[in-house]
Amino acid sequence: MSESNELLSRLKQNRIRSERSNNVMMLLKIIHYLFDLVLFFIAFIWFRYDGFDNIYPVGYRYNYFVALLYGIILYFYTRTYNANNFGFFGIRNLALSQMISQFFSVSITYFMVCAAWKLFKAPWPFLIILPLQFIVDVLWTYLCSFIFFKSFPQRRTLLIYRNDLDRMRFGAITGKPVERIHKIVEEIQYDGSFEELKPRLGDYDALFVAGVNIDCRNGLLKYCNEYGVTCYFLPHIGDVIMQGSTHIKSFDSPILYNDRKTLDPLYAFSKRAFDIVSSGLALILLSPLMIVIALIIKCSDKGPALYKQTRLTKDGKTFEILKFRSMSVDAEKDGVARLSSGENDDRITPIGRFIRRFRIDELPQLINIFKGDMSVVGPRPERPEIAEQYYKSIPEFMLRLQVKAGLTGYAQVYGKYNTDPYEKLEFDLLYIKQMNIVTDLMLCFATFSTFFLPDSTEGIAEGQTTAMDEVPAGEDRSH
Repeated sequence: MSESNELLSRLKQNRIRSERSNNVMMLLKIIHYLFDLVLFFIAFIWFRYDGFDNIYPVGYRYNYFVALLYGIILYFYTRTYNANNFGFFGIRNLALSQMISQFFSVSITYFMVCAAWKLFKAPWPFLIILPLQFIVDVLWTYLCSFIFFKSFPQRRTLLIYRNDLDRMRFGAITGKPVERIHKIVEEIQYDGSFEELKPRLGDYDALFVAGVNIDCRNGLLKYCNEYGVTCYFLPHIGDVIMQGSTHIKSFDSPILYNDRKTLDPLYAFSKRAFDIVSSGLALILLSPLMIVIALIIKCSDKGPALYKQTRLTKDGKTFEILKFRSMSVDAEKDGVARLSSGENDDRITPIGRFIRRFRIDELPQLINIFKGDMSVVGPRPERPEIAEQYYKSIPEFMLRLQVKAGLTGYAQVYGKYNTDPYEKLEFDLLYIKQMNIVTDLMLCFATFSTFFLPDSTEGIAEGQTTAMDEVPAGEDRSH
C-alpha cells in the first residue's frame, strides 16, 4: 500500500509540474500569436492608408475584420504544419513551420483583400514586415524550446514490445527530441498477461507499448488512466479502422458502427471539383516548367521524357500513371519490379536526382488527376506486382483500395519514401476513416513542407526490391 501511495504522490507531483509548464507554454503561444497579429495589423494599416484615395473607402472596423481573417488563416496553417508541437519536432522544423505558416497567411490575406477591393497594390508593407515576423518566429521557437525542455520533468520510461519488428518501429519514437523528455530506462519484450506485468510498472512515469495482445493492452490502458501515467501506443490496423466508427445512440448499450468507407454525395462532388480546378490551374501555371524539364530529359539521353507505369486505384482498378522519367531507359531490363534505393541508386540519371529531390517528377500526375484516374489527396497508388508481395504478409493492405489513389496523403507528409508498408497502410486508413474537405486542404498545404525535408525521399536499402524486405525473417505482421 505504501508503494502505491508513493507512486501516486510522485505521479501527482509530475502532473502538477506538467500542468504549470503547459500553462506557461500556452501563455507564450498566446503572446506570440498576439504579437504576430499586431505586426500584421501595422503592415495592413500601412498598406491601406498609403494612397488611400485609390482604395475603396470602408469603415475603420474593416481593419479589425482583416486582422481577424489573418488570425484564422494563421491558426489553420500553424495547425497544418504542427508549428507548436514542442518536444516532438526539432527546433529547425518548428521554426521552418512557423515561417511557412506566416508566408502563406500573409500572402493569402493580401490576395483576398486585393480581390475584395478589385485593386492590386504593391505589397511592400507586407514584404517589409514579413522578415521581421520570420525573425520573431525563430527567436520565439528557440525560447519556447528552451523553456519547454527546462520545465517538463524527464520521465522514466518503459518500452514494452512484442517482437523485433515492433521494437524496430519504435526507432523513430525514441529519437531526439523525444529522448529529452522520455528516458528509456528499460526495455521488455513481452506478450503475456497484464497481471504478471503490473508489478514491474511502478517505477515508471511513461510507457511506450507496441504489439502486445489485446488483454494486456487493455490492462495497460486502464492502469495508465488510473495512475496518470503517460502512455504511447503504436496502433494496430483494427485501432485505426475503429477511429472512424460512429456512436449509435438508439441502443441501450454503447454501440460503435463501422462499415466500408463510402463518400457522401456532397463530399464526392466537392472532392472531384477540387481535383479538376486545382489540377487544371496547376497544369496551366506549371506548363512552362514542365516543358523545360521534358526537353532537358529528352536531350540528356534521347529517351522519352515521360514514364508510364501500371498502378492500382479504387476497387483494384488499374490505370497508367504518368511521371517524368528519372531513371535510365533500361532501369528494369531484368523484368523485376523494384523501388528506388535513393541517392545511391545508379539507375537514376543526373537530372533525375534533381527532379526527385523536389518531387518534380510527380507533376505529370496532374494529368491523371484531371482525367479522373487519381485524386489530389488519397493513398499513393502501388504497382500490382509490389502490392501482391505486400498482400502476402499484410492481407489488410487491400483496404487502401476503398478510395481513389492520390498524389499526396498522410503517408507522404508524415512518412518517407521507404516507410514500412504496414505503417503506410495505417496512415492511409487513418485518412480514409476521417477524410473531409478540410483534411484534404490541410494535407495539400502540408505537402509543401516536404520539399525542405531531404529524408522524406529517402530510398530503401540497396539490394531490396520493396520496403517490406526490411521486416525480420519469420516475423508476423498481424496483430
